[in-house]
Order: sequence, then structure tokens, then C-alpha cells
Amino acid sequence: MLETLRNMFKVPEIRKRFIFTLFIIVVFRLGAQIPTPGVNPLLLKEFFGSPNNLFGMLDMFTGGAFTRASVFSLGVMPYISASIIIQMLGSVVPSLHKLQKEGQEGRKKITQLTRYSTLVLAAFQAVSVAIFLRSIQTDAGGVVLGFLAPWQFMVITVISLTTGCILVMWLGEQITAKGIGNGISLLILFGIVAELPGALINEYHFIAGGSRTPFDAALILAVVLGMTAFIVAIYQAVRKIPIQTPKKTIGARAVQGQNTVLPLKINSAGVIPIIFASSLMMLPSILTGIMQDSEMARSIERAFIPGGFTYAAVFALLIIFFTYFYTAIIFNPTDISENLKKSGGFIPGVRPGKETADYIEKVLNCITLPGAIFLAFISVAPFVMMARLNVGFFFGGTSVLIVVGVALDTLQRIEAKLQSHNYSGFMKKGHLRGRIS
Repeated sequence: MLETLRNMFKVPEIRKRFIFTLFIIVVFRLGAQIPTPGVNPLLLKEFFGSPNNLFGMLDMFTGGAFTRASVFSLGVMPYISASIIIQMLGSVVPSLHKLQKEGQEGRKKITQLTRYSTLVLAAFQAVSVAIFLRSIQTDAGGVVLGFLAPWQFMVITVISLTTGCILVMWLGEQITAKGIGNGISLLILFGIVAELPGALINEYHFIAGGSRTPFDAALILAVVLGMTAFIVAIYQAVRKIPIQTPKKTIGARAVQGQNTVLPLKINSAGVIPIIFASSLMMLPSILTGIMQDSEMARSIERAFIPGGFTYAAVFALLIIFFTYFYTAIIFNPTDISENLKKSGGFIPGVRPGKETADYIEKVLNCITLPGAIFLAFISVAPFVMMARLNVGFFFGGTSVLIVVGVALDTLQRIEAKLQSHNYSGFMKKGHLRGRIS
């Protein structure tokens, strides 16, 4: 890994892309510090004085922008949600399914649809956040400044948050086009990493103040390191299905058959099920914030306390459901079987066609269950630990999963660019030697 990073700075093109990526990330982090007009940041800090488990997941994805009521409070969540919705609709809407198979032009149209969908979702979520901010009451009063009428605050907040979300989406697209790696994923990654120094400082104050024993601090560190190792192991785990390609004759030349594998990841759905489940788990919190004087709202709030049995059970079941649901969307055993049949490949001992599709579906269902349980565990366990040990920061296995996945994906992209550059350089040198000779 270190060798890859060193070589990256030796190639001018990759070095420029890296510097451009850093510049965009700096702009993103600066925007996360700008508060929404009309919000009292001091009172808001009082309300979110300690790590708020109810909104910790959303705050993690936005790099702390949500608890600051920043103009980037929505982060990339509307864009991710829109992308997932469009991808899911592609499997049931014939026109979208056709676009997905039209190559570059189809992808451009789908990207445009995703942008418009992001705008709609961002506006809807901005309205929800504005209502929530108006409902926040502290000992010193509400967090909304008094010089703004309710309708004025609603309009300003919706415009600010929606515009901020579209800007974040544009920044991510710029990284993808002109920088290194997937822009949206990198913005989430650096949003998570940016909160680590503050988390370490909070833990230091806990230990120095005597509210945290060294044993508890060592236990938290051991859990974090153990979960990181566990996530890396599961993230890289695959189930390999052997594929054989028979001998072919192309023209007058005979091509030998090949033995390859069809790799199926145990965690093929990534963090998408957690994002979906977290979005639904936010609804009780938003409802209780809007209907504070309602007995029903208080009952829901007591039932869905993070770390409690009801919260953990519902959260885990939602993650397992969405893992199966999303895996079924992105993997179509029938398409895989047809592609194998067209290329002449087959699974040893399994007849081509429907039997191959049934076999792949059976294997996929078997490995999806441990993957779903894995996602549920790394999402629910930190809430229990935070409630028992009073952790001074929002710790979630989701954040570690994102950091590991995005870091590995970015390194692979850099290595691919380095290999491409070395191959191009070799070709140029060979061409030059040919001309000299």
C-alpha cells in the first residue's frame, strides 16, 4: 500500500488528480461548517451536547454537518437514496431496464434521472429538517432565531439545504470525473474520518476527568480493533463457483478451454441495507420531535431508545430484510446463466440454463444469510456498547465498513491507473526504439 502511494506522486497525471480530490474535500469540509441561516448554533450545540444516538448515523454520513445544522446537513443521503431507487426501479420498469442496457447513452440518461430524483428527495427531506429544527426546545428557548417568521425560516431552510445537497452531489461527481475514486464514497469517508479527532479528544477528557476507567478505555479500543479485523475478513470473503469453458476453434486456430470462477461476495449488498434501515429508524425520532406533547409520541420514543431491545430487534430485522431485497435486485441468476450459456461456460455437474440459474440462486441465498447477520451485528452491537459504556462518540460498524470498503476500492483504482501508465510508457518506449532501429 505504501509503495502504491509513493508511486502515485511520481506520475504527473495521477498527482494532479490527487491534489484536485484534496481541494474538493477541503471545500466540502468548509461547507459543513456553515450554519443554516436563522439557527442559533449555541443552543443547537446545547441540544446535541452529547453524542446523540438517535441522529448519530445521519451525522456520521454528513461528517457532523447535521448536528451543526449546516447547509450541507443533508449530505449525500438524498443522492444515495435516489440512486438506489432508480436502480431498483430498473428491475421492474421496462423503460429503465432498457436504458440500463444501452451502454454509455443509457447511463447518461439514468444519471440525469438520478439528479432530478435527488432534487425532489432533497427538498422533501429539507422540509422535514426545517420542521424538526423549529420543534427543538432547550432551557434557553428554541434554536430558531426570533427575527424570522415561521414561514420565512421554512423557505430559507428548504432553499439552503436543497442547494447544499445539490452542491455536494456536484462535488462528488467532479471527484469521480477529474479526481481519484468514487466521489460520493470519498466524501462519506472523509466525513467519517473528520470526526475522529474530536472523538479522541472526548475520550481523553473522559479518562482525565475520571468518568472513564483505563480498563473501559482499553475495552472500547479492543472492541473497535476487533470489529475492524472482523469487518475486513468478512468484506473480502467470497464464495467461488467453478466455471469451465470448453475448447473452441476460432478460424484455423484452436483455443484451449479455461477454468475460472464466479466470485460471489458474502456481503454483496455493502452498506446499502444499513442505509435503508437507518432511514426508516429515523422516522420515530422525527415524529417524536414534531409531536412532543403527544402521549403516543412519548410511548414511541421510550420504545425506540437506541440500545434497547425493541430498537435493536427492529433495526436488525430491517437490515436482514433489505440485505435479501437488495441482493435480489443487483443479482439476477437468470441473466448470469444466460451469459454463461452464450459464452459456452458451464458449472461442472450442473446443466446449463434453468438448472444453472437455480444453482446460483441457491448458493446466493445460502451466503446472503450470514452476510445479513453480519451487517445486523455490526450495526446493532455498537448501540448496545454505547449505552452500556457511555462512549463519548458515535461508534458504528457501518463507519468502519465504509472506511474499509472505500479505502480498498480507492487503492485498487490507483493501482489500475499506475499499471495503465506503466503499460503506456512501455508502449511509447518500444515505439521509439522501433523508430530508431
